[in-house]
Amino acid sequence: MIATADWILPIGEPPIAHGFVAIDHGRIVGVGVERERPSDAVNLGRVAVLPALVNAHTHLELSYLHGRVPPGRRFTEWVRTLMALRREYPDPEAAEILTAARAAIAEARESGTGLIGDVSNTLVTVPLLREASMPAQVFYELLGFNAPDPVSRVVEARKKADAASGEEIRVSLAPHAPYSVAPPLFTAIRADLDARTNRVSSVHLGESIDEVEFVRETSGPLRELLEQLGVWTDAWQAVLPASKSPVAYLSDLEFLDRCVLVVHGVQFDGDDLSQLAALGITIASCPRSNRYVGAGDPPLEAFYAMDVDVAFGTDSLASVEDLNLFAELRAARALAPRVPARRLLESATLVGARALGFGAAFGSIEVGKHAALIAVRIPESVVDVEEYLVNGIAPDDVSWLDDDT
Repeated sequence: MIATADWILPIGEPPIAHGFVAIDHGRIVGVGVERERPSDAVNLGRVAVLPALVNAHTHLELSYLHGRVPPGRRFTEWVRTLMALRREYPDPEAAEILTAARAAIAEARESGTGLIGDVSNTLVTVPLLREASMPAQVFYELLGFNAPDPVSRVVEARKKADAASGEEIRVSLAPHAPYSVAPPLFTAIRADLDARTNRVSSVHLGESIDEVEFVRETSGPLRELLEQLGVWTDAWQAVLPASKSPVAYLSDLEFLDRCVLVVHGVQFDGDDLSQLAALGITIASCPRSNRYVGAGDPPLEAFYAMDVDVAFGTDSLASVEDLNLFAELRAARALAPRVPARRLLESATLVGARALGFGAAFGSIEVGKHAALIAVRIPESVVDVEEYLVNGIAPDDVSWLDDDT
């Protein structure tokens, strides 16, 4: 299949006006300006063809909580409500959970997402992603602030991850956050990561003021929550001196490197961003969710100014209206008006694909890559197509290209 369009957005190169893309057996075999195309092309008209978007961070198994967790005035309040609701569904394979997750995957695809970074505590989403032919990096998330045998815990989790993993649906281990994972468990997960060939992990970090207070001072609402859950241990305070940022804390634990996708970063300062940039770490930003859960707005322009790689995620339907990554781009544009639209689009495609370990196959229009391509309808009045794309696109304006287009 050879298609021409008013715009082709390779992502790695400037947009091509009146360009073409050629697809054969699910791979891109050609891209260029229209005058160079072969003769038997399909004219798609006034659309922009670009690589499928990459949702670098979501929790599909929480989709059944859509509309059930109200916005939080403070992060820990929101977490308490989420935990209480999850306890109502002890069976991770309950029909409501599976039905909602299946619908969420379909919704993501309808709005142009072709690769997902999914965080799961149960791995129930793996067969659903495979059923939907949605490529994904699934992060099997472990929690345990006072785990008695972290090494055995990781060994068992690794067995489950290996059993679920495949070529297009990959599964790796990931710790949740500094306030829910003890240092020995971080160390055991890091050892598992270092033993892998295709290394990738993820961690929620710098999301809220509550987290910063907990790590710096070992106090605040999150410590109160841990005490009420009966998992607080004074041994945590002896691991590292107080008055460290979450980034410095995990850096001192030697957990952070370029293989770890850091999620949120709402509370990162200049020192944090300098350290992350030096390590080559990517931040997955979820601005709509951050505001919903009471964490605030991420310093998105600072991420770019400090040369930190940025990807985008929607987070879960428990904290966001939909899984439309174009809507996330609109929120990002509002927070970062001085960041070029081209960089925001790169974050929503190629940077996310690389961070999830799929950069060789997804995220840009290049010969040899998977033909996971979408076409977005562009109104006649639009002059700057890149700027238009980062200001919100409805699913009805998105279609998919394939060999049969």
